[in-house]
Amino acid sequence: MQFDSLKRRDFITLLGGAAAAWPLAVRAQQMAMPVVGFLHSASPDGNADRVRTFREGLKESGFVEGENVAVEYRWADNQVGRLPALAAELVRRPVVAIAAIGPPAVFAAKAATPTIPIVFLVPEDPVRLGLVTSLARPGASLTGVNWFPAEVAAKRLELLRELVPGVIRVAVLVDPATMTTNQSTLRDVEAAGRAMGMQIQSLNAGSSRELDEAFASIVRARPDALFVATSAFFADRRIQLALQAMRHTIPATYPFREFPEAGGLMSYGASLRDALRQVGAYTGRILKGAKAADLPVAQSTKFELVINHQTARILGLTVPDKLLAAADEVIE
Repeated sequence: MQFDSLKRRDFITLLGGAAAAWPLAVRAQQMAMPVVGFLHSASPDGNADRVRTFREGLKESGFVEGENVAVEYRWADNQVGRLPALAAELVRRPVVAIAAIGPPAVFAAKAATPTIPIVFLVPEDPVRLGLVTSLARPGASLTGVNWFPAEVAAKRLELLRELVPGVIRVAVLVDPATMTTNQSTLRDVEAAGRAMGMQIQSLNAGSSRELDEAFASIVRARPDALFVATSAFFADRRIQLALQAMRHTIPATYPFREFPEAGGLMSYGASLRDALRQVGAYTGRILKGAKAADLPVAQSTKFELVINHQTARILGLTVPDKLLAAADEVIE
């Protein structure tokens, strides 16, 4: 009996030691797990699909969040001034790489660290922005994915004219926080508009209040259509934009599919979901040991036309069969 009692005590002691060691082992595993940062100027609300495709890109490179990689998310909630502090938090964490979405986030990350690799997503030429030395050989610690919304501005106007015949006066809504991108967009919209005999007027909006003021100006001016430029803020306010345009019966063209999904009329532009997948895949390759300097900047090649047919009917528009056939998706 005494021998059995000793064996039980030994077993309990062994079990207790294992139980105490188990949390330590879990913590050690978590500490050994690489951590990447995700920095965005917008808010997490409404960006779930884009984050999901970022994770899909990581998975393509062999990394699953929570299993063999951790992701620290930092969102500025459309307050660009918060980005430097958020980037500094990620550097102190520390992270082994930063996925920075949009020029303000990229510049904040670049200023926060000269050594941690940064994988960016920007809507303009990263060479002109001074982020890389060339697309083929980025150099330094930055690489990523870019798309050129300004270059598709003419195509967006053409598609708008197909849907709204006789359109002459077009209001262009831009976000002051993304002025470098907007300057290129406005330049291309104005050039394409002149070639098509259109009159272009630009309006600024960087807050919900300014959006309301912009629409008040639009209602007074009564343009034939609205052209919404690329902006993380506009993407966050896509429901507000769609409702305002519908309320005032103004046909509008948007840069991404999320807008017609929220009730907007039509969109044409790069697939941001696919671009985020590419950012995730590049981040995974860096985790595997690739150097940012050796990864050529990828360019978005997937562009999509999305039409909200129900919104078109509410606005009294008949979508031509040719346009319906060309659309990547028609929302009924």
